[in-house]
Amino acid sequence: MTFLTIAASATQEAGSAAFPPFDPWHFPSQIFWLVILFGGLYIVLSRFVLPKLGGVIEKRGDTIADSLDEAARLDEQAKEAKKQQELHLAEARSKARETADKARAKVEAEIAEETQKVDADLATRLDEAEGRIRKVRAEALANVDSIATDTTQVMLARFGVEISDADAKSAVQRVNKD
Repeated sequence: MTFLTIAASATQEAGSAAFPPFDPWHFPSQIFWLVILFGGLYIVLSRFVLPKLGGVIEKRGDTIADSLDEAARLDEQAKEAKKQQELHLAEARSKARETADKARAKVEAEIAEETQKVDADLATRLDEAEGRIRKVRAEALANVDSIATDTTQVMLARFGVEISDADAKSAVQRVNKD
């Protein structure tokens, strides 16, 4: 049994007129228009819409690929720039360290030079002071003998003993030698 005979028997059993789209008499025209519409739709889609859509998709894919390539290239440039920056930073640190070392050496040399000048000045002043001290001591020691002689004469005079200058000097010299 074919579809047409099934549809015809269904309409006869119902006893009334069939729904027009299901009436077998309309099937050939419906199939004709179905083929025409789907054929036209196929032609329009295959000739016009799908090529444009495929072109858009391909263009979008190319754009994405180009963007990814550009991103990779820029990433490489950024990595190279970072390496260059790190290199320049290392060079700057090295120069700064070198400059600091030179400045430190210069300051240390200036301090050493100034210390030598101060030490030399102090040594000169110390020598001069020691010379003055020796001179004052010698003068004091020279006066000690005369003071001791005078003191001896005064003390003996208190006891009522008179002594000459020469005897007093010889007594003081004997005491100093011991």
